[in-house]
Amino acid sequence: MESLQFDFKPSRYLISKTIGRFSKSFYWSAKTSCFRFAQLPDPELPNENWVKIKVKYGGICGSDLNIIFLNESPATSPYTSFPFTFGHESVGVIQEVGKNVDQLSAGDRVVIDPILSCTTRGITELCSACQRGDYSLCENMTDGHISPGLLTGTCRDTGGSWSSHLVAHQNQVFHLPDEVADFNGVMVEPFSCALHGVLRNPPRENDTVLVIGGGVIGICVIAALRALQFSCKVVALVKHDFQAKCAKEYGADQVIQLGGNYTKRMSEALDTKRLKTLFGPEVIEGGADLVYECVGKKQSVNDSLRFANSGGKVILLGLAGILDSIDWTAVWLNELDVKGSFAYSSDEYKGDKIRTFDIALELMRLGKVDLSPLVTHRFPIKEYRQALTTASSKANGTKMKVVFEP
Repeated sequence: MESLQFDFKPSRYLISKTIGRFSKSFYWSAKTSCFRFAQLPDPELPNENWVKIKVKYGGICGSDLNIIFLNESPATSPYTSFPFTFGHESVGVIQEVGKNVDQLSAGDRVVIDPILSCTTRGITELCSACQRGDYSLCENMTDGHISPGLLTGTCRDTGGSWSSHLVAHQNQVFHLPDEVADFNGVMVEPFSCALHGVLRNPPRENDTVLVIGGGVIGICVIAALRALQFSCKVVALVKHDFQAKCAKEYGADQVIQLGGNYTKRMSEALDTKRLKTLFGPEVIEGGADLVYECVGKKQSVNDSLRFANSGGKVILLGLAGILDSIDWTAVWLNELDVKGSFAYSSDEYKGDKIRTFDIALELMRLGKVDLSPLVTHRFPIKEYRQALTTASSKANGTKMKVVFEP
């Protein structure tokens, strides 16, 4: 099968890290990079509790691009095993079923929760996080009968959705309802990321909520707030025209675009004061009660802190990594609550604690959210150069979610 992989080699890492700044193409060059296009045999079932899935669509995530462009923090490196096949966003059809698998059959249309936690790893004595249902915080992601990996798509034994086939433990697999189209299905994973952040940190009635970022996660946060019917004002801060259009369509009350004196426009939208400093950015007095930061860059993190109201809450959903020059003064001065949100697990919904993927699929099944319009581009695996260029260059045109079609 055709597969797009990452195989860490120190020499290639250093070469592409050095010359990649001159052209992105060096990051996926066969001669200089850790990225590779490979012809591989289909992955085998690790044991009889697993299934093999024929991939229909595999999404390109910002975290995948972070790995390719060598921006990933070394702190995540113990939770990978090389070479791994990229791709944790997927929709597909079950092709092979292990003997111990129940409630799943060949031909079922499915999505997978890619977290590789205790149950997936065959560990019967669950860690404390998995016992609570917080399996995204599993303490055993380097143990068990498969190689280290936080997710399918970072583990050498599972394959990934940037290929024609992958394998998944039955606990990871969710039936895709007939009402949910394939393009909506490939968005279940990023939507679940947004749902988890919102359900763990919900707005109060009549709160002013600021969503920073108009990429897939930012739009999914807006969609989640509206699908869950929270009565809050939603202000979105985005970069590009198409992002602004999507933010409005999915329910933002006001949309501010970066550029020019956006601080003034944000201040007006959030009804704040702007105070001049001796030098540097203005101080914002007042702001949003709740901020969802969905970019993970220096500017967006700084904005999330300065546009939060006193006593407010900032949720970091963006993949921040190692950032310099973050001004943390507002956290101390305004007594902000800053919290991270990683992936998905189990969340409270209508009085019950259930898997985040189940919540996402139910909201889609009921027609409360349709994210399929966000899938704007698709490419076969062989056209990976064009796909990655498209996914990483969103300034021009109408680009949002780019998917592979193996």
